[in-house]
This record gives sequence, C-alpha cells and structure tokens, in this order.
Amino acid sequence: MHFRTAGKKASAFFLAALLAFSSGVQPALAAGISLVRDAETENMIREFSTPIWRAAGLLPSSVRVYLVQDNRINAFVTAGQRMFLNTGLITQADTPLEVIGVIAHETGHMAGGHLVRGQEAMSKMSLPMIASMVLGIGAMAAGAGDAGMAIIAGGSQIAQRSVLAYSRQQEGAADQAGATYLQRAGMSGKGMLDLFAKFRDQEALSTTQQDPFIQSHPISEDRLASLEERVQASPYFDQTDTPERVHQFKMVQAKLFGFVDEPSVTMRRFPQSDQSDYARYARAIAYHKLGQNEQSLAEIDALLKKEADNPYVWELKGQVLFESGHAAEAVGPYHKALSLKQAEPQLQLGLAQALLAIESSGLGASGAAAGTPIASAAAPLSPSISDKPQLLAKLDQTEIARIALGYLQSSSKTDPENPTTFFQLAIAYGRLNNIGMAELSTAEYYEAIGAMRDARGHAATAQRHFKEGSPEWLKAQDIMQEEG
Repeated sequence: MHFRTAGKKASAFFLAALLAFSSGVQPALAAGISLVRDAETENMIREFSTPIWRAAGLLPSSVRVYLVQDNRINAFVTAGQRMFLNTGLITQADTPLEVIGVIAHETGHMAGGHLVRGQEAMSKMSLPMIASMVLGIGAMAAGAGDAGMAIIAGGSQIAQRSVLAYSRQQEGAADQAGATYLQRAGMSGKGMLDLFAKFRDQEALSTTQQDPFIQSHPISEDRLASLEERVQASPYFDQTDTPERVHQFKMVQAKLFGFVDEPSVTMRRFPQSDQSDYARYARAIAYHKLGQNEQSLAEIDALLKKEADNPYVWELKGQVLFESGHAAEAVGPYHKALSLKQAEPQLQLGLAQALLAIESSGLGASGAAAGTPIASAAAPLSPSISDKPQLLAKLDQTEIARIALGYLQSSSKTDPENPTTFFQLAIAYGRLNNIGMAELSTAEYYEAIGAMRDARGHAATAQRHFKEGSPEWLKAQDIMQEEG
C-alpha cells in the first residue's frame, strides 16, 4: 500500500511516497490530502464498478479510480471520468452492496453529464490541481470555511465548478440512473437504499458531525421514497452478496484498518483471541508498523496456510521483508504475488523495487557505467531464482537492473500516473548507463508530482541525449512546454 499527499497551497503538488506504508500515517499527511494506492482495494472497486460502468455506456478503461485516505464516508466524481472514494466509505460500510450502491450513484452523476461544464479543460488538469479543490472543500466541511474558500479560490475556477455540491434535482437523477444501471447489470440496489437511509439520520446533526457525503449529496424524504420505490421494483432487489465477495470485502476492510489506524486501535479491534483471516491480516500490518516484523511474518505465514493463492497476502509478505531491510528475501514473495495476479502494475513495481535494492556481490556489480548505454530489458525473473536470495545476490547489478527494467516498463504503461515507477525507472536506467532515459524518467517523476521547474530542467538535459524528432525527444519537449 502506498500514499501520496497534496499540500494546502493551490499550487501544491502530490508528494510521492517512495516506499510503501512503513510506520503508519506520517504527520505530514495532516497538512494535506492523501491518496492511497493499493492494488487489492483498487481491483476490488473495479470489480464492483465494471458492470455498472458498462451498463451506463462508459468504457471501464477510461474511468480512473482514486482512494482518498479519510475515515469519513464520502465519494464524488470530477470531469475527465475521475471517481474518488474515501477509505472511510469502505471501512464503515456494512456490506459490499452499500459500496456498490454509492458507485452506482456516482456513475449516475458521471454518465448524466452533471459535471459537463468545463469538462474539456478539467480533463487536462493535473491530479494535484484537483486535490487542492478537494482539500478546500474538506476544510469547509471541518468548519474552516474561510480557509477552505481561500484554498479553492487559489486553484482553478474550472475545478471549483466541478467539485461543488450537486443540486437536489441532479441528486434525484443520479439515484434513478444508478438504480437503472444496477438493474441492467443484474445487481441489487438494496445497498444504496440502506446506506442512504443511514445518511438521512445524520441530517439532524450539525455539519461538523455529518459525513461529507451528505453535505454535497443532500438527501430528502421525497428523494429517499422515490429511490425506495424504484429499487424495490427491480427483479434483483433480494439478491445478496456472495460469500466470495463478502470475504474479499472483509479482507480489504482489515487491510485498511491495519494501515490507517494506530496499531493500538488495530489490536483492540482484532485481539489475539480472534484467529480469523481478517484479524491476522490486520495484526500483521500493525506488528509491521510497530517494527515487530517476526510477529508480523508469523501472522502472514499462518494466513498463507489458508490464503496460499491470494496474491495480496504474498505482496504484504514481500513488503514487510523489503521494508525491514531484506530486499533479496522480498523478491520471492513479490514474484509469487505477480504470478498469481499477472501484469498487475503495482506488483510489478514492488518486485522491481526489491530487485534494485539488492546488494549484489557478483562480478560487474558496478553496472554498465563504464560501457555502452543499455536500453533493452532482460527476460522476466525465473521462478528457480526468485526465491533463492543467495543466487540473486550473485547476479551482477547490470543483469538485475535489466530484469527490473522490464517490470517497470510494463508497469508504467498500465499505470502511467504512479510517480514511484518513474523514480525507479530512473535508477534502473542510471545503472545501465542510459543517461538520456534516466534523465527523462526523472523528468516524468517530477512532472507526476507537479514539480514542473525540476521536470523541465531534467527534460532539457534528457533531450540532449536523443535524436531530434525521436519519440523520447518529443516526450522531453512536451514536458518542457507544459505549463505549471
């Protein structure tokens, strides 16, 4: 699991966390909005959402999903088909169907064109600019109205129009559209009804006690009655979550509790007397955050006896080993995770990061610095080597960098918004003496986190290593000409 943050200034940018969660939420996150990256959670949300998006006539690959680290219930969409879900929506929901209901409602806003005004310009905005708008609204929801408006005023006026609350008419339309999409997809809308009924009970509370969702999505008795009539008329109303979906959901909830909550809170929520898969998952993370990695690995190994085919438990084992200074030992679990969830970009990144952190004792450990620049990646890692740290340590740095490069190139194609991937690409290319690509990757890293002055500087340096008019030269040129 990874996080990125956005600072409070309107021109602030997302700071990339170079490593996964290691010691809990850093104090710096209190100063900004945090976006969580987690393959397991994101893939679950996409599994929930894809039938709904298709029913709405949307292309699933065009919709971007972002997880906001916030314990309150909230969700919203912006132009450019971007959907934001708070982690609190997932942890506080009682069933997967409740989360699915919110996704259907937000899809109603997206497909209904409720954010169409300024959409073309908004789709070109960077994620950091959008985050400043989200942060401003969050400040207002917390009672700091002046500060919130100042943050919003400092950002793009287009973003301001896109993120502000929907009208009651749009809310009703999104309800009806969401219910229609759920029925087309053969899914129950009961979860939407159940969650919205809970929100109705919050309307009597002060705004500081309400979840942000109710403030930007006003719920009235008439609206709820209309939704109830529509949802109960569906032939799929009585459909329930499958046991497999419930298990998947509870595993994600446990992971989020483990990473987001303080370890003491996690241990109270999941005491040692609880030997369930969910409790072991959460405690393994809590122990890791406390630096008690033997206990963490013991929980993971016990969990793997039942979840041997779960790629994300293997990923967690790799993360614990990597972050505790055992990079070579982390390669095997990461490789196993990737074999179970092939082409998953965040698993590819984790494996490559572990490979590049290995302290090689093999010949040629200095890499390709004295030779010809290397641009090609090596074949994927062999299973016969991946789980043998002693053999990995004998590979020279050039070979390790070429193997890692292949995973990173694949990861960046599938997940082009992850700054950490570009950071690791710069390391791999540097070890291969490919200075042009190392500089270009560094420029893309700075571009991804919004530091355009640094991005343009590295792009200018990179351009001198490429033939004019080549794809790499043109990419550097694009970065140099980008505003910001």
